[in-house]
Amino acid sequence: MIELFPAIDLLGGRVVRLRQGDYADETVYGNDPVQVAREFAAAGARWIHVVDLDAARSGDPVNRPVVAAVAAAVADTAQVQTGGGVRRLDDARELAAAGVARVVMGSAAVREPNLVAEASEIVPVAVGLDHRAGELAVHGWTQGSGMLLDDAYRLFPTAAVFVITDISRDGMLEGPDIAGLSRSAELAAAPVIASGGVSSLEDIAALASIPGLGGVITGKAVYEGRFTVEQALAALSRAGQACPGHGGER
Repeated sequence: MIELFPAIDLLGGRVVRLRQGDYADETVYGNDPVQVAREFAAAGARWIHVVDLDAARSGDPVNRPVVAAVAAAVADTAQVQTGGGVRRLDDARELAAAGVARVVMGSAAVREPNLVAEASEIVPVAVGLDHRAGELAVHGWTQGSGMLLDDAYRLFPTAAVFVITDISRDGMLEGPDIAGLSRSAELAAAPVIASGGVSSLEDIAALASIPGLGGVITGKAVYEGRFTVEQALAALSRAGQACPGHGGER
């Protein structure tokens, strides 16, 4: 079954969402990320996707105690996948010690692909490939890297999954890039997790039709009441029943 990853984006310890990665355009959805995580897990989510936006921008992991608290709060029912500022092996070690099941490496992975292989010996690594019009962006989406998305997959043979984010769609509720994600799923040797633009249960169903897709990240649509975690999980379950053996880890 394709996994659902309800997202908790942390900025100054609060639960926020940014539009297209713009730190000047944030919406605050709560001041208690641990409670939000508990609610997602109680609704049936088996994974929680946590992003430390402060660390993504500055490298300073100011929200790491919050990430550890989230992991502890849901440890009995859900796993935590977290990214944002994971740039060194020590970051991977500290997050693994904090109870995180999988770390997301983005900017550091693009800059130094071998770091993913080394970190993978400590904790499973999701490689976060965030792009604008096919060019990977780094440092909290503030800079272009000059590397193309299509060329990146082969650089990370140890990646557990790839998290693909179309920055132009992130936080916009305008629908995911089905064609682009289908191409990513074809090119990548590990499952692809879709991120950005999910606005409806119809989007969830459309994503679930992509062969090789391993998961769907959703944030703003849940916070804005477009659908609930329970409804999204039910939509993925229906898709899995319609396509036995589809999705999941390769």
